[in-house]
Amino acid sequence: MTALDRLTLDVEPGEVFGFLGPNGAGKSTTIRLLLGLARPTAGRAEVFGVDAADVARAHGSLAYVPAEVALWPQLTGAEILHLQARTGPGTDLPYRDELVERFDLDPSKPAGTYSTGNRQKVALVAAFATRAPLLVLDEPTSGLDPLMEREFRAAVHEARDRGQAVFLSSHQLAEVEAVCERVGILRAGRLAEVATIGRLRGLHRSEVTVSYTGTAPSLTGIDGVGSVEATGDGQLRFTMTGPPAPALRVLADAGITALSVREPSLEEIFLDYYGTAAAR
Repeated sequence: MTALDRLTLDVEPGEVFGFLGPNGAGKSTTIRLLLGLARPTAGRAEVFGVDAADVARAHGSLAYVPAEVALWPQLTGAEILHLQARTGPGTDLPYRDELVERFDLDPSKPAGTYSTGNRQKVALVAAFATRAPLLVLDEPTSGLDPLMEREFRAAVHEARDRGQAVFLSSHQLAEVEAVCERVGILRAGRLAEVATIGRLRGLHRSEVTVSYTGTAPSLTGIDGVGSVEATGDGQLRFTMTGPPAPALRVLADAGITALSVREPSLEEIFLDYYGTAAAR
């Protein structure tokens, strides 16, 4: 069975890249390859030019937050953060202390007493405080409440602004949409699409609603227009893909009083690739 097939992608410094796909699509295998925990049967995974299989060198350039964080139960949060700072690629200690406050983490407690969310906070603080040029985040907000998710998003933007590359694998489509410039959609071990979120929206149908007076405008045969529906109350709804100019020319000749366009969300785009059942 092939877990990944002809997967080729690059994540640039200062970029937040979202990696999407349902369970079994190959996301975890990709991360294991990046971390040097698995080796490809063909091809090569590199971290800033270093073969990921050279774990000691590659890990000097990255920080990793797993989906399920395991900590040394007898050590306090502060001791774990200190240990990780000593063994990692360098840590901004004042920024780390700031993150401890922002994530509302009590570092004096033994890790064995931490909830899932607090264990996640320790890993996030350690990763964001590091100066590693690559952050690999695998479902990083599991267990966080909405306020902490907001802090997470702010920390991602700060990492981007420092020039760090962020590779974010997540099932939280709203989270990806909020922080990522580009996304890769993985399906059955292959990349179905790699594009900016704006370009993905442009490739998929927007929903347009127009209000008019008099006769409803005729959009039959207009390029990119589909699913035309007259509601009977002076409104017309239709979907539109691609350049809007052909539809707008027709609408300009009609008595249009209002027009609204709703772009597809990342969730709707994702469902286009997988269908509702696969995305649950």
